[in-house]
Amino acid sequence: LRNDPGGLLPGAIGVSAAFLPQPDQVIVSTKGQVADSNQDFYGRREFYAQRGDPLAGLPAGLKSVPMVVLVNGGSASASEIVAGALQDYQRAIVMGSRTFGKGSVQTLRQLSEDTAIKLTTARYYTPKGRPIQATGIEPDMRVDESAEGDLLNALRVREADLQRHLAAEGEKEAAPKDQNPSLAQQQRALALLKDRKPIEFGGQDDFQLAQAIKHFKGQPVQLAKGVPDEDKPAPAPLPGAEHKLPELKAPPKK
Repeated sequence: LRNDPGGLLPGAIGVSAAFLPQPDQVIVSTKGQVADSNQDFYGRREFYAQRGDPLAGLPAGLKSVPMVVLVNGGSASASEIVAGALQDYQRAIVMGSRTFGKGSVQTLRQLSEDTAIKLTTARYYTPKGRPIQATGIEPDMRVDESAEGDLLNALRVREADLQRHLAAEGEKEAAPKDQNPSLAQQQRALALLKDRKPIEFGGQDDFQLAQAIKHFKGQPVQLAKGVPDEDKPAPAPLPGAEHKLPELKAPPKK
């Protein structure tokens, strides 16, 4: 889900439901000032598809195959709904850096035949009630984008960095400036990135993907620089002997 800015809510529900074992599990909820804004969205077909069931023919192994979800500051909106749901149900390990924090609900109100207004009416929450807006999803395992560090983090702008952003629940003011990258940090990042080719996700130089594979194998993962040793989470045990991934069998052809 790295650099995935999201999409429509039914898509996020469907992607989450494809991997969660029970359809009656809450994927995401919304809370607003009026009663109509308070809703729970489940992994049932009516919440992700209007016709048929696009998930009906998926291999059963998707419900239990070991998973690592890679995220970064470019993961936003629907991507954060998926990452938060899989994380809350401990269905997957979320790895990378904190996500963007776009957890607001927009409602379109028709004003006339050719005009409308878009209002922000609620906030999104993970199944365990964690707010996404201006907070984002904190990964289970913080891993930099490269062995040298997460240089792009000094250049990324998140929801909480935007002026007049919708505050997180309980947030009274914008994040303190000392939490944002300094000008010196940004200039250093630009200098180091100047002669470096962009990371190809899935390529041989994809450091975060390499750490995910290490986690699958039960090997030590190189966590983000600046994470104290006592705060570094140990890899969670994975199902199956020797951490072998179960084989996904395609459904029989009709």
